Amino acid sequence: MNEASRPVAQEPSRAPVSLLVDCDTGIDDALALVYLCSQPHVELAAVTATPGNVGVDQVARNTLAVLELCGRGDVPVAVGARAPLRVPLVTSPETHGPQGIGHAELPPPRRAPEPRDAVGLWVELARARPGELTALLTAPLTNFALALRAEPRLPELLAGVVIMGGAYNHQGNTTPTAEWNTHVDPHAAAEVFAAYAGQPPGRLPVVCALEVTERIEMRPEHVAALAEAARCAGPELVLPDQAEGTRSRASSPLVRHVSDMLRFYFEFHRRYDQGYIAHVHDYFAASVAAGTARYAARAAAVHVETEARRLVGTTVADFRGLWGEPPSARIVSENHPEEAFAELVSAVGALARRLG
Repeated sequence: MNEASRPVAQEPSRAPVSLLVDCDTGIDDALALVYLCSQPHVELAAVTATPGNVGVDQVARNTLAVLELCGRGDVPVAVGARAPLRVPLVTSPETHGPQGIGHAELPPPRRAPEPRDAVGLWVELARARPGELTALLTAPLTNFALALRAEPRLPELLAGVVIMGGAYNHQGNTTPTAEWNTHVDPHAAAEVFAAYAGQPPGRLPVVCALEVTERIEMRPEHVAALAEAARCAGPELVLPDQAEGTRSRASSPLVRHVSDMLRFYFEFHRRYDQGYIAHVHDYFAASVAAGTARYAARAAAVHVETEARRLVGTTVADFRGLWGEPPSARIVSENHPEEAFAELVSAVGALARRLG
């Protein structure tokens, strides 16, 4: 094995961290935001909207509504690009529901997005706080690619980058070989990895791809445990034999809305023969960015296919240096689902108790 590509283990630290989050708020993005709001050591410097699971205006509305649900109406939210760099936008209502948040019906947000463009906000904050901000990207990489065009020094200005996207030693979830985020905007993903090629190891993006995020498999018992941790008045049962679209009656508004989101996700996964489960990809990426996950990652040069019709969005990692190119990412190779769900249930349950 190439010495540079050996897995490097990371232990949870819970050191204070300031995040710039870019998302396309569907169900698992929403759960990631809820989790981040539960973490006292995490500062949400800003959240920006990229089109993907739904159109960008709906992404912004969902993001604002989720933050307000969590008592974080103070976090700036800005709208970015309205379409991928070079290809038409595709969205996924069959996966996340027409509004992007499953069966949940969140109260309309009380505020509007920032008047500033997302890319301008990213550049402004990164320049004002060099070395302080970590980027968490759970959407197609459109906004981040545009930010790198506007400020090529972002790899030096940011403290770190965590990306949910790609599939390296795993089948795709959108095409046989491509993961959703890289499929939606393959050109943006290619630009981002090109911008990071040759950066020092500590600056390379940490990539949470399908081979590890699909291990974060949420089940009905996790929803029941969350309601119990939140001290809801009764059990929260999200079960496969219940009618599709059944609504939660949990006494905690946060648990109720999260449960309604996740039920839709369970139903989607069952419809595609994956069982009554939900792959909560973005929660895992959020826990990596927050420093609360135990994982290992391997350095590699990454290629994103943008031309071959049937392979567009496919990601390939050269762990052995066969291309003779410097690494452009650290790809997570190991994670711990039981620990991840114990953390999620405990943290979000505590947030629900605080909110009442």
